[in-house]
Amino acid sequence: MNKAYYVGVFLLLIGFSCSNKKTGVSGQEKVNTKEPNVLLIYTDDLGYGDVAKYGGQIPTPHIDELAADGMLFTNAYATAATCTPSRYAMLTGEYAWRAKGRGVAPGDASALIRPDRETLPSVMQRAGYRTGVIGKWHLGLGGDEGPDWNGALKPGPLEIGFDYSFIIPATGDRVPTVFVEDHHVVGLDPEDPIQVSYRDKVGDRPTGKEHPELLKMMWSHGHNHTIVNGVSRIGYMAGGEATLWRDEDFAQTFVDKASQFITQESDKPFFLYFATHDIHVPRLAHEKFQGTTGFGPRGDVIAQLDWTVGELMKLLKERGMEENTIVIFSSDNGPVLDDGYEDQARELIGDHKPWGTLRGGKYSAFEAGTRVPFIVKWPAQIEGGKTTDAMVSQVDLVGSFAEFLGQKYNAQQAVDTQNAWPALVGEDPKGREGLVQEALFSNLAYIRRDGYKLIPANNGPDMVPWGPVIETGFTNKDQLFDVKNDPGETKDISLTSPKIMEEMKFALQQIKDK
Repeated sequence: MNKAYYVGVFLLLIGFSCSNKKTGVSGQEKVNTKEPNVLLIYTDDLGYGDVAKYGGQIPTPHIDELAADGMLFTNAYATAATCTPSRYAMLTGEYAWRAKGRGVAPGDASALIRPDRETLPSVMQRAGYRTGVIGKWHLGLGGDEGPDWNGALKPGPLEIGFDYSFIIPATGDRVPTVFVEDHHVVGLDPEDPIQVSYRDKVGDRPTGKEHPELLKMMWSHGHNHTIVNGVSRIGYMAGGEATLWRDEDFAQTFVDKASQFITQESDKPFFLYFATHDIHVPRLAHEKFQGTTGFGPRGDVIAQLDWTVGELMKLLKERGMEENTIVIFSSDNGPVLDDGYEDQARELIGDHKPWGTLRGGKYSAFEAGTRVPFIVKWPAQIEGGKTTDAMVSQVDLVGSFAEFLGQKYNAQQAVDTQNAWPALVGEDPKGREGLVQEALFSNLAYIRRDGYKLIPANNGPDMVPWGPVIETGFTNKDQLFDVKNDPGETKDISLTSPKIMEEMKFALQQIKDK
């Protein structure tokens, strides 16, 4: 018998549900010749209702096929309703709100995850994986002084467990508008150094505020600084002319880089964190997708995302890797329509509901802020076409893969991660007892798997204050909802359920004090 068999038998004997048995397949066990590859597809601003399989109106056949061949989760959560804290928590196993400075990072932020931190890629490295990250980063680069765009950009992904990285430093709407491969900006001419400022204008590139006539997509709020590729961004940038990206090429560029990484000759299995940008603003799909959905640019970039998933799945199949590759598909937070550009996302939405039956969206303490699509496919072990209501959180990937691969991890640092492996492979129908949701301004909520949810009183605004038209869920009194029976969080039951309220407040405080 091989290693995978003995590991499965051993874990069963000591009481863990971490077997290598495929569930529900005539009692037969498929034995793998090596540890599975892992492809983590992490999308950006994709709402619970944006995928057709979750009820969306925009066709997503390739993502739907993932669910048909794998398992769809109805009760899965990002840790936060914004991108940086969600990514931080998923990669470190620690809720981002436990320390200041982990909110949405500016484009010139220093590295939020330092080399001495426990991380998911470090766990995978210790287990013998070659590790890579491709796509959106948005976790800062460089030391306390910030990134040196004209030198070596470290610490960064390579210092926290990744062997290879090809990234957007922050987001598409923030400068610098460049790719970074490993430690350096791609294509930088030393004679044309990059200068970045988030305070004062640098260089002579026009801005969206001064020259709106130069824009191919008009800004609506907060995105009126340096123009690159006909789009004004947040922040000012000078120099680096040869490094500037074309937004329309993101998807193909990332697919090409992922293909190179996946097909690299190696005796090691791979772990690839593939972080797409598509749904985040500015929404500029490649020309072959523009106008294809009837839902405007936002619909078109969802179609582009679906194509990306299809290309990666086709590659795995062609290379004979599909059977023993774990594919995890999810999103960093909920949906937003107007997030800084006039791309008619709201006007052309039609019958499509990015939030599904939920309330709120990106930035919000309501469910649509953090409950996200989550699909796991692993043909060698998971029977396809299943749906599970098990409660899972992205913060548990560190603890789950460590348990599955027999690796120790620093539980003093990854303090919030749990072993959710049985739920991830369909052997545990319940999952977590509860989890914390982080909304705008680091306001927290707590939800239990029985459906009760507490949003504690806070002094925040009732609407996101700069323009997206999203309810925050904030009020100056405690709120309690029964999400299982009231997914739209329409009825506050705090006054009629005082005992449950006290239980929830106590549980949240225990987690905060941990």
